[in-house]
This record gives sequence, structure tokens and C-alpha cells, in this order.
Amino acid sequence: MNVRPGYAAKATQQFPLRLILIVPFLLQIFAAVGLVGYLSFINGQKAVNDLANQLIDKASQQVDEHLDTYLALPQQLNQINADAIASGRLNLNDPKASEQYFWSQARAFKNLSYIGCALPDGRESGAGRWVNGVDLLVYENPRRGGLASDYLADKQGNRVSLVQSYQNDPLANLWNKQVLRTRRPGWSGISTFETSTVEIAEAGKALESQNTVSNVGINYYVAVPARYPVYDQKGNLLGLLMVDLLLTNVSEFLRNLKVSPSGQVFIMERDGLLIGSSSTKPVVHKVDGKTSRFSALESSDPLIRAVAEKLKEQFNNFKTLQNTQEIEVKFNGQRQFIQVTPWRDRFGLDWLVVVTVPESDFNSQINANTRTTILLCLGALAVATILGIYTSRWITRPILKLSQASEAIATGQLDQTVETTNIKELDAVAQSFNHMASQLQDSFNELEQTNAELENRVEARTAELSQTLTDLRHTQIQLIQTEKMSSLGQLVAGVAHEINNPVNFIHGNLIHTEEYAQNLLNLVNLYQQEYPNSTANIEDEIEEIDLDFLRQDFPKLLASMRLGAERIREIVKSLRNFSRLDEAEFKEVDIHEGLDSTLLILFNRLKPTSDHPGIQVMKDYSEIPLVECYPGQLNQVFMNVLSNAIDALHESDKKRTFQEIVSNPSTIQISTELSHSNWVIVRITDNGQGMAEDVRTKLFDPFFTTKPIGKGTGLGLSISYQIVTEKHGGKLDCYSAPGQGAEFAIEIPIRQTIKPLNGALA
Repeated sequence: MNVRPGYAAKATQQFPLRLILIVPFLLQIFAAVGLVGYLSFINGQKAVNDLANQLIDKASQQVDEHLDTYLALPQQLNQINADAIASGRLNLNDPKASEQYFWSQARAFKNLSYIGCALPDGRESGAGRWVNGVDLLVYENPRRGGLASDYLADKQGNRVSLVQSYQNDPLANLWNKQVLRTRRPGWSGISTFETSTVEIAEAGKALESQNTVSNVGINYYVAVPARYPVYDQKGNLLGLLMVDLLLTNVSEFLRNLKVSPSGQVFIMERDGLLIGSSSTKPVVHKVDGKTSRFSALESSDPLIRAVAEKLKEQFNNFKTLQNTQEIEVKFNGQRQFIQVTPWRDRFGLDWLVVVTVPESDFNSQINANTRTTILLCLGALAVATILGIYTSRWITRPILKLSQASEAIATGQLDQTVETTNIKELDAVAQSFNHMASQLQDSFNELEQTNAELENRVEARTAELSQTLTDLRHTQIQLIQTEKMSSLGQLVAGVAHEINNPVNFIHGNLIHTEEYAQNLLNLVNLYQQEYPNSTANIEDEIEEIDLDFLRQDFPKLLASMRLGAERIREIVKSLRNFSRLDEAEFKEVDIHEGLDSTLLILFNRLKPTSDHPGIQVMKDYSEIPLVECYPGQLNQVFMNVLSNAIDALHESDKKRTFQEIVSNPSTIQISTELSHSNWVIVRITDNGQGMAEDVRTKLFDPFFTTKPIGKGTGLGLSISYQIVTEKHGGKLDCYSAPGQGAEFAIEIPIRQTIKPLNGALA
């Protein structure tokens, strides 16, 4: 095999391939081990934070799922009972049947403290658990103002014996009144109550004898009442379904959750009152003879107090917490990771779930993981070193031969081949190299031929693209011309309407003018004939024509004619100012003049009609200098934007009554201002129904329109965008959201360093 002269001498100055393979590999392993140790050291705290957040997120999710499931039961039972009333399976006018019905439901669900129904006349039937020592009671209130009674029941829910009687009016409860007033199912305020533990002495298996009751203790309970008003088809109240759900299970669930060895979870209302806690400390106490819940700020658990105080300090008020928040608190010398998550349901409950995890629960695990990682890296370093030495010996030889053959091919000797080896990858490389050498010359020839063909294809494709671009430009010009003609048609219709009124005004007054003039001439002739003495004829004529009135009315009549003529002159002037047909050149103009002219032309669409109170236009013009622009094209932009705003307001007003439009009128606000001293911004804002984001992003695309077929081409705003950006080097933006109207901002420079090309787009 021939090699390039001087190759052997040059090779003696290089490092051996074996050394190059081993040394960098070992350096990488050393660097990796050092980096892992360093990262393990500095990222230990981050690992603690991440692990704490994962555990807290998991605990919060479990609490949310439990609350969703647990608190869905009362509303589901109320819905079932409402359906039973509607189908006739539950007769509220039969107290004993109602008691047995509610007794069976209370027996099935042990976490219900009460379930029942109150009628509009104050009668009430139900069952539940509110006396310790008795598994289940049935309850009846026969009438408003009567005595409510609790009864023991047998296994079928039938009354057996009276336990106690007391005064109770369910419809006088403020929470119940609120539900009846809203006529919708909902939750009442959380109630805290105490129950007396009693012993019942039974006489006989059937519980037929009178029971004796003795107080032996007090227990405290927390329950959340669910209320469901039931109405007939005429809207008359049939009854108020009531389910009181014990919240004791919430605290039991939180205690069994085990977020971490020392982690805690507690739930509170927006006013800070506790609902449940994983702590062994109670959430209910008795103060001044009244049973109440602890506030988180006054809890007997110091950790709950510390967390609540931190939340109040940072957010000022628990009601401001609308999203999940993560904070840290120092407690007993160590960090506590805290996550506060709002929990809400569709019936009005709005609670805060607070999960706390101390940093100490993770440090030992993180340190152990770090040591294990470092030991594994050191072991990997030793194994990698041995494998690297052996592998380098195996790879060096075939690579050296392949290198020598490549050098020969580089000198033009294309008939080189290398021997295959028993290494699969190197064998594939050797075969590929041999195939490459045999095909290299053919590839060179094919490449030259391909280059020639590509050049021919590029020339042909370039010619096609050039022709296509020319056709597209012609089509664009035609479409723009069509759109402009459509806009001019609206313009002419508006101008014709405005000119018609003053012309008729002048025409109607000309008849009176001629009559007055003739009368005055007749009077003058008579004065000439009869002068100097006034004759009876002159007096009669003066009285006939009412000379005094003629003298007063004649100037007014002429003034009216002059006013009509001026009106026609202003309209024609505005038409010229808008179209600027004689001012196609780039020149300095007053932007306010163009805006006012456009508004005058569109006045027919803005003014009140018999079925619409009109659109109010508010102008807020700032003092701005003359602006270099194409006046006619810029007026076309104002026309397109204002027309779209008027269309949007009319479309929005179709959904409102005349009185609604009067009380909240449709408005268009036009303002101008200077920006950075050398730019002018024109803002056109309407208070219509706005537009969605997917519509707003396509506003300036050609042919995009939200109007019905035949009402718009979709080119007005596209052409306006080209006029502002390409012809004037400015910006045209739209800001809008559903229900918030739309604002178009037209921004153009006052002076342009490079004048745009002359000519209109249409």
C-alpha cells in the first residue's frame, strides 16, 4: 500500500491512539464523579424542596378527592329525595312514612347527623344521630309552634318511645331562609353542637315500655348542613329537604393520611375557623357556655397557629388566597414547607386546605442518597478504566489501517481496500469504506451531470415563479380595486343622502323668496305713485302683505338659504377631502381633518333612527403637527376601520332592546396623540361585543371576514394594513377580547426619512 511521503515521520510526533482513547475517557469519568459529588452537595436542598413539593402536591390531591367524594353525598341524597317526592314514592304529608324513609337512609349512612324534610306549614319529619347512647332516632314536629319530639325506633324505623321534646321551628333558621329566598340548593353555615350521652333502659325486646334517661357526659360535633328546596310545577314550595353531614370523618381522614412522619394537614374556612385537622388537638371547644370552633389563629396546636399567622402576615386576609400558594415558615428551629390550596364546590363551599411538611423528614434520606450516588460513581470509574484499556487495544489496529487507506485515497488512489475484522461496527465501516472507494469515481461523474441538470431546473423554476408572482400582483390589484369600488358605493350613498336634505330645504324656501320679493316691488311702485302722501291703497297693500312680518322673516329666509348652501358646500368639501382625488402625491396634511371628513360621510350610519338611538362618537384630539402621508389612502384606512366598528356595534345592538341601548349607548371613541415626538397614534375604540383571539389574529389576512356571504369581501382591513405598513412605514394593531370591545391603533411617522413609492394600492 502506498502512503503519502513524510507520513511516517509526521506520525512519530503524535500521541498514540490508545492513549487518546483512554486518557479523555478517564478524565471524563473523574469529572463526572466530581461533578456528581458537587451537585449532590449543592443540590441537596433543592432535592429536599422538590421531594417536599411532590409529597405536598400528592397530599393536597388526596384531600381534594376525598372532599369531592365526601361532600357530594348530602346533595346526592337531597336530589334522590326530591326525585322520590316528584314520583310519589315519598309522601311528605304522611309523617310516619316519611320518618321510616329518612330512618332507612340515616341507617345506611353513618356519617349523617340528620336527614329530613320541613313542610311550608312548619311540620318536619326526619331521623339521625344527635343523642349519644342512641344509635338512631326518628324526629317529628307536627306543626309550627308545636313541640318537636325525638323517638326511639325499632328495626323497621317505627316509633317505640319518646326520648325528649323541645321547641324548634326549622323555617325560622336564617340559613334555611336564605336557601328558600334563592330557591336553589346550597349549603348552610357549618354548625357546632353538643350532645348529651344517655343510657337507655329497655323494658322488653320490642322496646314497648317507657325509657329512662340519665346524663353521663358531653360530646361536641361539627356538621355542614345541605338544603334543597322542592317546588311543584306551579312554583309552589312543597318542602325543604335537609341533610346534616358530620365533619368528624374529615379529621379522621387527615390523621390517617400520613403526608410525612411529622407532616400535618388542616382545613379552614375563609374566616379562619377550623374544619378539620390531622393534629390530635380538638377543633371544637366551649366558651362562655357556647360551643364553637377554634380559629386557626387561636388553635391549641402551636404549628397551626404559626402557619395561620404567617399566612395572615403575608396575604393580609385569608379571603385573598384565590390560587395555590407555597410558603415557608420557621417553626422550632427548622423549616416547614407549606402549601395552601383553595377547595370549592358548585354549591358554594370555599375552604382552604393547608399541608405542612418539616424539612427534617427528608434530610436523612437525601444524605443517604448522596453517599450512595458517590460510591456508585467511584465503582463505575474503576470498571470504566479497565474496560477502556482493553477496548482501546481492540480498536486501534483496524482504525490505523483505515486511516492509512484514507490517506491514499486523498492522493487520488481510489483502488484502496481494507481487511474486515470480527468487530461488528468496525467491520461495517470497513465494508462501507471499500464500497465507497469503488463507487467514488462514478459518484463524481454523476455529480457533475446532476449539477448541470439542477442549474437548468432552477432557471426554469425561477421563470415560473416570476410569472406566478406577476399574476398574483395583478390579481391583488383587481381585488383591491373591487373593494375600493364597494367602499366608494357606500360613500356616494351617504353623500347623496346628506345633500338631498339641504337641497330640498333651499328649493322649498325659494318659492317664498320670490313671493316676498314681488310683494316688496309692488309696495315700492305704489309708494312711487302715491308719494309723498300715503294713500289708502298703500295702507291696504301694507296690511295685505304684512310688511312688518315680511321685514322680520325675509332676512331669516335668506339666512336659511345661505345655511343650506353652506351645508352643501361642506358636504362636497368633505367628499373631496376624503377621496383626495386631486392629492395623490405624498404631502403634509391634517389628520384631524381627514377623520372629521370620514365621520361626516358616515353620519347617515351614525345618526338616530326610529328603531335605533344612534351611535355616539367621542373625539379626544391632541395637538399634533401636519403628517406626511398619502391623504386619500389614509382616509380609506379611517373609512374601513370606522365602518367595521359601526358594523360591529350594529351587530351587537341586534341582541339588545331599544331601552337597553339608550341606557348603555353604543360608542366609538377616536383619540390622537404623539408618541416619541416623531410618531402619531390614532386610536379608534368601540364598546361592542369584541372578538375571540383566533378571529383577532386573522383580521388582516386577505379574504378573511366574519360577515355573512355578500356583506363583505374580507379585503378592507387587509388593504388598510398594507396602506399603513407598506405605504407609510407604520403599524396597525388590534386589541380585543370577548365582551370588551375592540381598539384599532394606527401608528405612522410624522416625517419619513425615505419617501414611499408614489401610487395608490387601488
